[in-house]
Amino acid sequence: MEGFLISKTVFTSCELGVFDVLLSAGRPLSAEEICQAIGASLDGTERLLAACTGLQLLNTHQDNGKSFYSNTEQASVYLTRSSPVSLYHSIQYSSRTIYLCWHHLTDAVREGRNQYEKAFGVSSKDLFQALYRSDEEMVKFMKLMNSIWNICGRDVVTAFDLSPFKLICDLGGCSGALAKQCTSAYPECTVMIFDLPKVVRTSREHFVTKADQRISFSEGDFFKDPLPEADLYILARILHDWTDDRCVELLSKAYKACKPGGAVLLVEALLHEDGSGPLTVQLYSLNMLVQTEGRERTAAQYAALLAAAGFTDIQHRHTGKIYDAVLGRKET
Repeated sequence: MEGFLISKTVFTSCELGVFDVLLSAGRPLSAEEICQAIGASLDGTERLLAACTGLQLLNTHQDNGKSFYSNTEQASVYLTRSSPVSLYHSIQYSSRTIYLCWHHLTDAVREGRNQYEKAFGVSSKDLFQALYRSDEEMVKFMKLMNSIWNICGRDVVTAFDLSPFKLICDLGGCSGALAKQCTSAYPECTVMIFDLPKVVRTSREHFVTKADQRISFSEGDFFKDPLPEADLYILARILHDWTDDRCVELLSKAYKACKPGGAVLLVEALLHEDGSGPLTVQLYSLNMLVQTEGRERTAAQYAALLAAAGFTDIQHRHTGKIYDAVLGRKET
C-alpha cells in the first residue's frame, strides 16, 4: 500500500507544479505562498509538503517557528519541467495513462490481454491506434519516450561500438531523442527515423529542429510498408510490445532491407535467464500485459527471435541501467 501512496504523492506534486514553483522562486517558500501559487487549499498543501519532505524531495527550513520549503537537488534535476533530464512527462504518463490500465490488472491476468477497452473505451485491435487515440495522448507518449532517452539513451547506443554503421534507421523512432544520442556519440553517422505519418509530423513540430541536420524522416507503418535500406536498424523498446510471431515478422523485414554486413540493435530491459529478476523488468512485463500484446524477455529469447529472422553473431551487453542492448549481424 505504501508504494501506491508514495507514487500518487509524487504524481500529484508534479501535476500541481510544486517543484516548478520552488525552482522558479529561487528561495524557500512558505506553505501559504506555495498553496497560492499552485491554486490549492492550505491544509492539503501542508500535508503534501510534509509527505514530500518525508520522501526527501523537499528540504524544510525553520525561521521564527515557521516552516519554509525548497527543492532537494534530486527534485530540481528530475521533477521540474525545465530540466534537460526531467522525468516530469514520464510521471504524467504514468499517472494519467498507465495507472488507469493497471486498475484492471486483475482482468488482464485473467484474460491474458491488454485493458485499453476497459480503461479508455477504445478498441485495442490496432495497438497504436489505441496508444495514439488522440493527438494529446500521442504527444504525452512522445514526451515520455523523449525523457527516457534523454537519460538512458547514450548508455544504450554506446553499449556496442556502432561507428562502422554510417546509415542508421531508427524504427519507431518517435520523438527523435535516441537519434540525437546516436548523432552525438557517432559524428559520422546519419539517422533516419521511420514512424507513422502523424508521429513524424509531431516530431518535426515539437522535437526535431533544423539544427539536427543529420536526422531525417521516413513515413510508414513498419509492419505494412517497405523499410528503407540501412547499415543498422535500431528497435528501441519496440519488440516488447509484440508477440513472438510479430517480432520475427518485423525482424525478417529488417534483415531483408539491411545492407550486407549490417546489423540490428535491440534496446530492451532484459530479464535474468531464469526469470528471477530484475524486479523492475518483471513489473515492466506486467505493464506490457495491461498495455500491449507483448512481454519483457531474456537475452536468449531475443537472440532466438533474431536468429529466426536470419541474424547471426548475436551478442548482448548489460548497461547497468534500466535498458540493455542486443546486437545481431547480417553476414556480408
